[in-house]
Amino acid sequence: MGSSSSKPSSTSAPHVWKGDSSTGISSDLIESIQSSPETDASRQQAIELEIQARVAAELKRLRAQEAEALREAQEKLSAEASSDEPAHSIKPSQYTVSKEIEALRAKLEERRKVRQLPDSVEKTRGEVVRCLRENDRRPLDCWREVEAFKEEVRRLEKGWVDKVVS
Repeated sequence: MGSSSSKPSSTSAPHVWKGDSSTGISSDLIESIQSSPETDASRQQAIELEIQARVAAELKRLRAQEAEALREAQEKLSAEASSDEPAHSIKPSQYTVSKEIEALRAKLEERRKVRQLPDSVEKTRGEVVRCLRENDRRPLDCWREVEAFKEEVRRLEKGWVDKVVS
């Protein structure tokens, strides 16, 4: 077992199989394949080079297409900007701007106002606070007062929603 080398010697000729039966392939084709200097590696390299050339050509085409689209968009924007300049050249006066600012301030001040709560809501709120102070160690005893307060708030919210919707 270890007396002979597992690698074939470099001096021996490559093994060529010669079968006696017909393979269905012409002998001319077999001879041309055997005598061809092209190997799998060289075919793979040729295919790889062809693929790289196609990809490079496609990238070049896409870059040209994108450059053309960008150029057209810039021309379109510059044309729109040049046609819109006369309309934008009319600027509002300082007087109109200050009037608009004052109107916006008035609206904001109006929104900031805190309205007084109805007496029923204020009364139930006071009852919740009183109960919680009396039962500072047992706040769960105030559930009736809390429920009454929630009901008053629900009634107030419903009235507000009805007023806004109608």
